[in-house]
Amino acid sequence: MKHLLIITFAILFSFSLFAQDQKHVVFLKNKNNNPYSLSNPNAFLTQRSLDRRTRANIPLDAKDLPVTPSYVAQIAATGATVVYSLKWFNAVVVKTNVPSILAAIAALPFVDHLDQVLSDHPLKTTSPSGIKTTAGIPPFTLVKPGPRAVVKSSDAINYGQAYNQAHMIAVDGLHNLGYTGDGMMIAILDAGFSNVDVVSAFDSLWLTNRILGTRDFNLPGNNVFADTMHYHGTMVLSAMGANLPGQIVGTAPHASFWLVRTEVAWYEALVEEYNWAGGAEFADSLGADVINSSLGYTEFDNPAFNHTYANMDGNTTPITRAADLATSRGILVVSSAGNEGASPWHYISAPADGDSVFTIGAVDSQGSYAYFSSTGPTFDGRIKPDVVAQGENATVVNPGGSVVQGSGTSFSSPIMAGALTCLWQSTPDFSAEQIRQAVRNSASRTNTPDSLYGWGIPNLMSARTLLSTPEVSPIPQNQFSLFPTPFSSAPILKASLKAPETIKVEVLSVTGQLMSSKVFLFHEFTAVTLEDFTAFPAGIYFLRISTGSMQQVIRAVKI
Repeated sequence: MKHLLIITFAILFSFSLFAQDQKHVVFLKNKNNNPYSLSNPNAFLTQRSLDRRTRANIPLDAKDLPVTPSYVAQIAATGATVVYSLKWFNAVVVKTNVPSILAAIAALPFVDHLDQVLSDHPLKTTSPSGIKTTAGIPPFTLVKPGPRAVVKSSDAINYGQAYNQAHMIAVDGLHNLGYTGDGMMIAILDAGFSNVDVVSAFDSLWLTNRILGTRDFNLPGNNVFADTMHYHGTMVLSAMGANLPGQIVGTAPHASFWLVRTEVAWYEALVEEYNWAGGAEFADSLGADVINSSLGYTEFDNPAFNHTYANMDGNTTPITRAADLATSRGILVVSSAGNEGASPWHYISAPADGDSVFTIGAVDSQGSYAYFSSTGPTFDGRIKPDVVAQGENATVVNPGGSVVQGSGTSFSSPIMAGALTCLWQSTPDFSAEQIRQAVRNSASRTNTPDSLYGWGIPNLMSARTLLSTPEVSPIPQNQFSLFPTPFSSAPILKASLKAPETIKVEVLSVTGQLMSSKVFLFHEFTAVTLEDFTAFPAGIYFLRISTGSMQQVIRAVKI
């Protein structure tokens, strides 16, 4: 009898969850009768958000207006629970399992249609370790830490075991210049942030009020720090914001963070992509500079919702469309490529397919491709990932406060996101897209990008030099070229001009130091040997070629 009572209780409990979990997205026809106006944006966007748009010269449009409040009220009056509104999609996410309520919503004159995004009580999709193996949170591994890394005496920060992942992309150089993320805002969209409020690695963030707030789009008002929450976001945050000198220091230790839960770790459903869209809208309204998303979606507990490779075209999935809308508002959206590299799928997942999303793959500590890192291209043929960072045996903090090593693009993404935040801090007048392009152009495979490494491992000091070049009109493409590349002694600079011209050629280091400057008279077809390079050590340099008001920068690699 007791056994029967337990089974009966389980059935009733399951039915209760089923009743509570059914969710629908109600798409609306218009935003008529809206009390909000684009002429008074401070009513729905913070001044920080507006300032970001002003710097990037991004005008407001109708998508920025909130959903018409009276429409939301009428939907709620049907008896459905309104979870949140989505202004970019002009939609409302509701929770109900009552057919008559759904019919009443569909009959409202301003409703276009309803999509069911959580139709059944979802099945758990976990590995024996409790980490989901299908989508959402890419599968990752944690191991005990290895030997503590040796930190050079010239470094301003003692990174401890996190030195290699910072040094690989040269963010330690930015830190040494004082760019550690101060004044920048990062929104982390993730599955939960268990124990972030008590783990000592985040003490400095709390003491300096750099944890700005939290939001849960699955369960509004929930405590995202609770033990019952997933710890994935805790480790993601540590890659950027941890500050335990001698053990781990993140790539943006002085940035400010909003912690936003959009992913539900114990099931996989399409509604999570709409949760993400809500989180991105929220981040935009706050004025976030950067979004990190160590999440990816391809398959769901209900196969009817599954994405195909054809959907990885940058325009199809809800989360990717939301990510591109976030970038169109001036936010730098950084996404993990996914951990499907060794699986039959092997491609990137959504939103990593977004054409404006900065997609991060993974390499090991030596800079070699990590076998699990998802690959490109996108279905429409674009190269992905954009760049790579250390994601195999990366140093992070677990919810117990221990410094451990973990593998996954879940970690290469925040390592890079924090570093990009510091780069943007150092060059604040540039747009998110200009930051993205400069980082790709500074990377190790910029001349030969592929679907494993993208443009390669970035050098953020080199990217800063590219961005710091005076703004002048570009020289038309193909007028100057360097041969060979890379080179070991003195390279040859070739020109193809319409008429003889005096050209100034400057050599800059990755930190922007002027190494040499010479003037040459170039004829229509001229080649000069840059002898100064014979005295320079191996490394990355930039040639700044100037003619009157025009200028071109060429990357030069000496080996």
